[in-house]
Amino acid sequence: MKRIWYIFGFIIIILALVVLIDIPKGPKFFGKEIKTHLGLDLQGGTELVYQADLSGSTNKTQDLNNLMSVFRQRIDRLGVAEPTIQQQGSDQVLIQLPGVKDINQAIATIGQTYQLMFMTQVTDATTGSQLQDYYQNNYTYPGYWQPTDLTGKDLLSSDVTYQTNSSGVSTSEPVVSLTFSDAGKAKFDTLTKNNLNKQLAIVLDNRIVSAPTVQAEISDGKAVITGQKDIQESKKLSDRLNEGMLPIPAKVVAQQNVGATLGEDSIKKSLTAGIIGLILVGLFMLIHYKLPGLVAVLALIIYTLIALALFKIIPVTMTLAGIAGFILSIGMAVDANILIFERTREELRLGKDIAVAIEEGFNRAWNSIRDSNFSTILTCIILFYFGTGLIKGFALTLAIGVLVSMFTAVTVSRTFLILLSRTKLKRFLNV
Repeated sequence: MKRIWYIFGFIIIILALVVLIDIPKGPKFFGKEIKTHLGLDLQGGTELVYQADLSGSTNKTQDLNNLMSVFRQRIDRLGVAEPTIQQQGSDQVLIQLPGVKDINQAIATIGQTYQLMFMTQVTDATTGSQLQDYYQNNYTYPGYWQPTDLTGKDLLSSDVTYQTNSSGVSTSEPVVSLTFSDAGKAKFDTLTKNNLNKQLAIVLDNRIVSAPTVQAEISDGKAVITGQKDIQESKKLSDRLNEGMLPIPAKVVAQQNVGATLGEDSIKKSLTAGIIGLILVGLFMLIHYKLPGLVAVLALIIYTLIALALFKIIPVTMTLAGIAGFILSIGMAVDANILIFERTREELRLGKDIAVAIEEGFNRAWNSIRDSNFSTILTCIILFYFGTGLIKGFALTLAIGVLVSMFTAVTVSRTFLILLSRTKLKRFLNV
């Protein structure tokens, strides 16, 4: 019995936390507010479709991924919350920017062809320009920088490795290795010879990714960049260099603005549908199962609170399709309770005590609950993996709903019914 009370206490703690999280204006953890993220169809914003020119590509999948990574960096500078950036077809990129109303500004910021360049530092403002850091918008590198004839086209590869000492033994310091083509080898040789003990800026999207100091003349076309604090930072730098090796031109082939008015109307209708669904399901359970039905309704309310909290914590970008998946999961959430109650009825018909019948009902229903929910989750995984943005949202919210419903039915309902079976109210538990 102590175990049941421990579980009950755990449920109360979970309930208190999710109620706190579900509060519309808060809470804040580590200075970051946990809030509901609305998708493009609910919040309004801009949708763009870019066509990538992969005619000169030798690895189209990798180059398209690089293009999407560059788009993501540019969009981060726009300050867009929860953008959608995903491949569409074999050579297109779909970008959805919730809250962005100026479509021309979005195109101007996102749609430039990117290129990796190597720049040297100069003191004359007329021959050079000031550049910001690629990752920190508020940091501008000192001095002025001018481009050289060495670009990403001259770079063959960039990899993460570890520094070796004079004996050729690998150390624990991660470095980024660069390998240049034959044409790039000669350019890099001249560049390092003329800039000994000076900084050489590696620039992507007109922002400095790294500015290492040239420590020696390099004539073999192979160099390493040291100074990264850990393997993650080295991997990030290597990824940026690989992204800039081959500029991928991309042009806008479709664009549209989505108004927020439609989104507000859709939210109201969706909430109305959800509330009506909860009421109808609750009435059915109360009429058909009496007190156990009331327990199921209470579990359904807890299920709703937990699911909404998870949507905010993960976070899940809520779209109309996502809301539809959540509303559908509300109806599915009582399936497990119905299976359990019907199994319990069978045990009661055999003359078993109510407490024993409840335990047996849960145990016998578990296999059916597990298998039916597993098949739904498997379907959601397939839809999420192969689907587009709206389908992914539907699959994700439905999968979360199914997982939470298993917890509330098997843990919450079971705990409450067992506790009630130890009280004078047990005579009302005869389902």
